[in-house]
This record gives sequence, structure tokens and C-alpha cells, in this order.
Amino acid sequence: MTSGIGTLGVLDSAAAVKSRRCSAVDLAQAALDRIARYNPQIKAVTRVLRDRALAEAAAIDAKVAMGKDPGPLAGVPYGVKDLFDVTGLATTAGAARLVDAPPARSDADAIQRLKAAGAVLVATLNMDEFAYGFVTDNARWGLTRNPNDFRRFAGGSSGGSAAVVAGGILPFALGSDTNGSIRIPASLCGIYGMKPTHGSISAKGTFPFARTFDDIGGFARSIGDLAAIDRVLRAEVENDAGDLRLPAMLGGWFQTDLAPEMREALHQLSAALGTLPLVDLPEAAQARSAAFLITAFEGGDLHREALTCCPLSYDSATRDRLLAGAALPKAVYHEALAFRQVFEAQVNTLFARYDVLIAPATFGPAPLIDAPFITINGVPQPARANLGLYTQPVSFVGLPVIAAPLAVAGLPFGVQLIAAKGRDRALLRFAETLEERGLTRGRCNVLP
Repeated sequence: MTSGIGTLGVLDSAAAVKSRRCSAVDLAQAALDRIARYNPQIKAVTRVLRDRALAEAAAIDAKVAMGKDPGPLAGVPYGVKDLFDVTGLATTAGAARLVDAPPARSDADAIQRLKAAGAVLVATLNMDEFAYGFVTDNARWGLTRNPNDFRRFAGGSSGGSAAVVAGGILPFALGSDTNGSIRIPASLCGIYGMKPTHGSISAKGTFPFARTFDDIGGFARSIGDLAAIDRVLRAEVENDAGDLRLPAMLGGWFQTDLAPEMREALHQLSAALGTLPLVDLPEAAQARSAAFLITAFEGGDLHREALTCCPLSYDSATRDRLLAGAALPKAVYHEALAFRQVFEAQVNTLFARYDVLIAPATFGPAPLIDAPFITINGVPQPARANLGLYTQPVSFVGLPVIAAPLAVAGLPFGVQLIAAKGRDRALLRFAETLEERGLTRGRCNVLP
């Protein structure tokens, strides 16, 4: 059984453990073996938690042997972005300057919930330093490569989380999303990722970036697996009985600067759904700019003291952006915050007519590492700072979003499925209908 269990999904892994077709220790050991074999190629894992993983797995097997319920995620191995507190480890947030920080005294809330559900933590995962980037190019742990094409970025800042799932190393992983850090790598790696309604899932025990936008969520290769993770992470199950039946496609800002293959894929998706109405959010560009300003200000303010005392301890690419944020006037920050109410009213006007808004997650496939740019208004711009072109206006007002991988040939890319606040569970059901119809499909690009 162990030869193929690296490619099992979340629900299949749990079912195999509960039925004793394999043990949780088998699953954990297979995951550890795959990390040892493949991580030198993709650089997605920062720390391997072998002793903890095997101990947690053995405890699950003991429950199964005694006839006790080991939980809905029984024995499923997973990893977390390296900004989640893990007992006994320094929470680095991808920063070399925090490698020797005092160890966390307890696990993050999300890890505690996953452990109670039977999941087995095996690794911490690579990210852009302090989550400030969209490509997972880390000065300390290296650049995470896309399992679909090693010449390309995995996306970021949760690139390590996306890469281990897309590469068949782990069934699922956790990441964080401030301006697109789950949605972008999920799209570029060809898997599902979810940013929940802002604040609906506890982020306690994670290193912050910008408190106005920070959320945590999961990555998985199927929508059923993603829904299972989401159920465990929530302290309370939403009472959301209504289905989402009226989708629309976002136009305007969300249709500019697209790669030809993304434009064609959106056209095909619209046609398959009965030719969706094309609707506009007229101030999406301003929303993106405001999100940039709020993120920069809050990130700069969080790091102000450390930047003053020891700026050279930061990666220069991160430091310069944080310094620029720290220099922003408070009046500009408050003006950007005030604009959220204006933009949210525009969004709510659309949700009064439509249940789901569909938009590209990225401009197209993952950029090449040797050509780290995307074209905006005809001008090449750095991918590290600009891959969030279409994700930032959405998280600006805290909406729930699923990044869904389109069923396309060649390199993967995906769309954002966007619902009104609090409609997370209904959004998962809508995504399930797309998967059932073959319009979306998660990839498991098992590494050679």
C-alpha cells in the first residue's frame, strides 16, 4: 500500500486508516520519504517534523486498534506555512532573522483543531519572507519551484503549501492569504485553495502581516477535500442552507492584461455555464491601490522597531518594501480604509443581483523564474509584487473566495469563485457543481 499512498487525497487517506487498509504510521512515513526525495528539487519544505509526525500517527493507530473514532481526518499527513506556531519551534514567518527566536509554547489554533480531528503534522513549508511577495523566493530556504514545470514559480506567498499538494507529497496544507497568497499559488500549481470570509476562521497563533486582510485556509486537490478541511478549521458550522445559483463574470479590470489562454478559458467557462453576464466593479483599480497602501502601512508599522534597530537582518527585497510602508502618512492609510466602505457598497450591489462572481485568479500560467515579470498596461512589472492584480480587490472587502483550477490542457491556471460574506459553505457547494461537471479539476503532478 505504501508505494501509492503519497497520491491519496484527504478523504481517501482518512478512509484507508479507519478501515485499516493502511496505518497512519504508514501514511506519515510515506510522506516523510517523499519529502526527503523531492524537496531538494522544489524547495517547498523548511523543517521536517519526523518525531512529532510519527508520534501523532502512532496515537491515531492506537485509537483505531481500540475501536475509537480517530476523527474525520484520521492519519492524514499535512504541512503548514512557516508562520503557524508549532510547539517547541521558532515561528520564523520565512525570515532568517527569526530562526533563533524563542520557541512557540503552543500550537496555533488551526493546528490544534486539525490534531483533534486526527490529522498528522509532518512539516513546515516555504513562503516569501514575512509573507510579503507572490512568488516564494526566500533568501534563507530557497525558491520554491512549480511541480508542473520546475522552470516556473509556484506563486506565493504560500508557495510551499501549494507545491507539496500539487506535487503529490502531502494530501493537504495550510497557508495564509492577505492579498492573494493562497489563491495565486493554488491557481499557478493547479489545485484548490480557499480564503474564507475575513475573520471567520481563527488565525490565532500565526505571525501577522496586515491585520485588516490576514486569513488562513487550506489547499487540496479536490473540492471535497477542501470542504473537509474547512469544516474542521471552523469553530462553528455555518447554517447556510441556500444554494448559489446565479453566477456572473467580472469584467473591466478583471479582463485586462490577460494571457490569451486565460482569456479563452474564461470564454469557455462562461459558455459552459450558459454564457454568463459580464458585470463591472468600476473602482476595482482603486481598490487594489488601497489594498496596497493598507498592506504596506500595516506591514511597515508591525516591523518598525526591528527595521530601526537591525534593518540588515531582513532580505533586501522585503526590507525595502516594509521601509516604504513605514514611511506612509497615517492620513493616507485612513483614506484607504475609508474607501473600503465605498467599494463594499459596489460589491453588495452586484450580490443583490448575482450569487457568485467569477474572476481570473492570475493573468495566466506561472511566470518563468528567469523572466520574473508580468505585463500590466503594456509594461513589464515584477511578478513578486504584482501577481495579485486580480486578487487584491477581492480580499480588500473580506469576501470568501475559492481558487478553482480550470480543466485545461498544458500549464495550470484557475479562477476565483467569489461569494458574499458568510456564504463560505454555499460557495463550496457551488464549486462542487463545477467539479462534477468537469469544468474544474485539481492536479496531482507526481514528481519524477
